[in-house]
Amino acid sequence: MSQRVLTTESGAPVADNQNSATAGVGGPLLLQDQHLLEKLARFNRERIPERVVHARGSGAYGYFEVTDDVTGFTKAAFLSEVGKRTETFIRFSTVADSLGGADAVRDPRGFALKFYTEEGNYDLVGNNTPVFFIKDPIKFPDFIHSQKRDPFTGKQEPDNVWDFWAHSPESTHQITWLFGDRGIPASYRHMHGFGSHTYQWTNEAGEAFFVKYHFKTNQGIRSLSAEQAAELVGKDANSHQTDLLQAIERGVNPSWTLYVQVMPAAEAADYRFNPFDLTKVWPHADYPLQRVGRLVLDRNPDNVFAEVEQAAFSPNNFVPGIGSSPDKMLQGRLFAYADAHRYRLGVNHTLLPVNAPKATTAQNYGRDGFMATRNGSRHDKNYEPNSYQGPAQTDAALSAPLAIHGWTGTHEAPAHVKDDDFFQAGELYRLMSEDEKGRLVANIAGSLSQVSREDVIEKNVAHFAAADPEYGRRVAEAVAALRD
Repeated sequence: MSQRVLTTESGAPVADNQNSATAGVGGPLLLQDQHLLEKLARFNRERIPERVVHARGSGAYGYFEVTDDVTGFTKAAFLSEVGKRTETFIRFSTVADSLGGADAVRDPRGFALKFYTEEGNYDLVGNNTPVFFIKDPIKFPDFIHSQKRDPFTGKQEPDNVWDFWAHSPESTHQITWLFGDRGIPASYRHMHGFGSHTYQWTNEAGEAFFVKYHFKTNQGIRSLSAEQAAELVGKDANSHQTDLLQAIERGVNPSWTLYVQVMPAAEAADYRFNPFDLTKVWPHADYPLQRVGRLVLDRNPDNVFAEVEQAAFSPNNFVPGIGSSPDKMLQGRLFAYADAHRYRLGVNHTLLPVNAPKATTAQNYGRDGFMATRNGSRHDKNYEPNSYQGPAQTDAALSAPLAIHGWTGTHEAPAHVKDDDFFQAGELYRLMSEDEKGRLVANIAGSLSQVSREDVIEKNVAHFAAADPEYGRRVAEAVAALRD
């Protein structure tokens, strides 16, 4: 095999890649050294802005295989028959820390999945918890600011974290998840994934259903204690990346079984709590899990930057048979995710290989912009409608329409019978064993006891007490013991 020739960006051969051009031996560098200037200028631009959240991530390719008939609920083509396989790409991530952060930390994990379907890409963007801290997207920037590095100290501050939670009682359920035994997964392979939001499925007859996605790990749940995590971070800050990469390279392909909860659309209005509230789960007794298929990861990316860092997931990437719901947090993310990618990667980020459709071809009238590679030709018009056989609409809605009524304005979510912020957190606490409760209380107290203001501590303790009196009492006692 002959040696390949090193070239500049324009394809010209490089004569010397070891020595810069100088004005004589030992002299100053020359501005005319195009190869040197090009290398340095490009090097300065190798990094793109990291994600504001979910900056630290890992990814893998795989496939989704349908194992059960769900055509009664959705007309999505990739779910149309048992045995059908669809190529996928997944990105796991932590939420709060920066790109250089450690993997084994107490933080929710992103679980973002891209299905390369024959009807276009379908993106499902969720977490490893079925709920979240807030229920309205207008609070999201404030929530993230409270969890990220403080502008003055340059580090995460318990005062900020718990002060926001003290004023956001709806966070109590997710806090109970986060500080419980599953708050630090042992690896990405050993945790569940959830769509978290409520989505809409529509079948061929036009019937609408609301659904929640549950990806159950087939490797079993494994988590770390705070002490185990601290030790692991000291040994390998990239522990989750290492584990995922090595497992797939060994041929130990991780997998998850997908289940859904299905609620007929007509039942949503009178359900005992708001079914579109992201801080709540649907009890399985009301809507049992129904199996759909399995997700298998079997190939590592060849280039982490190109395929993991540049991977862009947008919840508004739906396919026929799947759509949104009145979930306010989902509605906000329909805009925010795609806009984040337009900022980070440019308006043409959907043309990058990891983001482009694989089982079909994107055809539209989007043109030009930064790094445009698909501008059309003399035969292509850049407007619609036209008389030149350009792409045209199908007149077939992706999903069923949602009925709306009332006045415009800023409204709290409609009240249901059990729409309070604490009862599900209390139910979760009471499901725990005594040992689990002890670890939960110790984890919360270890963090909450670092807060400097007593009133912030008292507000948070009151939330735990509202969920369960014993829960609040034990947290209060544990915090007091640590602050003595």
